[in-house]
Amino acid sequence: MAIRVIVADDQEIVRTGLTMILNAQPDIEVVGEAGDGHRAVDLARRLRPEVCLFDIRMPGVDGIEATRRLAGPAVLDPLAVVVITTFDLDEYVYAALRAGARGFLLKDAGTALLTQAVRAAAAGDALIAPNITTRLLRAFADAGPVAPPPQPVDALTLREEEVLLAVARGRTNTEIAEELHISLSTVKTHIASLMVKIGVRNRVEIAMWAYHTDRVRPGRSG
Repeated sequence: MAIRVIVADDQEIVRTGLTMILNAQPDIEVVGEAGDGHRAVDLARRLRPEVCLFDIRMPGVDGIEATRRLAGPAVLDPLAVVVITTFDLDEYVYAALRAGARGFLLKDAGTALLTQAVRAAAAGDALIAPNITTRLLRAFADAGPVAPPPQPVDALTLREEEVLLAVARGRTNTEIAEELHISLSTVKTHIASLMVKIGVRNRVEIAMWAYHTDRVRPGRSG
């Protein structure tokens, strides 16, 4: 089945371009377009697409607020939202991820990265390009947590700690499987267990938790 996507951008030419690129892929189908955040939220709630691709700057309800309404902490059944923008600004990244976005993409990222981000979002995999993941998460570390990070309900296993660090460093599920010499399904099982134990909902929040608990610190890379 094709990955169903909603594209929201206030510029028609941008929406058209994104839609053409995505519809050219054999496994992706754009099922809705919106020129503002209100329309985007309504479409997403009605169509329940696998991925929402939202611009940040839109009239009425912007991409950040639209993301919060569909994927924020209060949403019981959040959708996968990837924010796409012209502006590579840390405050935008910070706000988008705080609102519940699982990824952040620049409009000049190119066809390959755009389609990779959509496929990754649909699969629950890494949605932020690895080459910018560390910088984005360091911004969270520098700002500090809004509240003390929750402690795990059960102690993490050694393998879960290894997967946690790999996620925080921007590794995809496939890369983690190769690095740790385990199967892809085992990686997914460990990530699911991590989310339950530390009380988060996606891998971006896993990575934020790793930074906030000093398991990964600014200046350390892998």
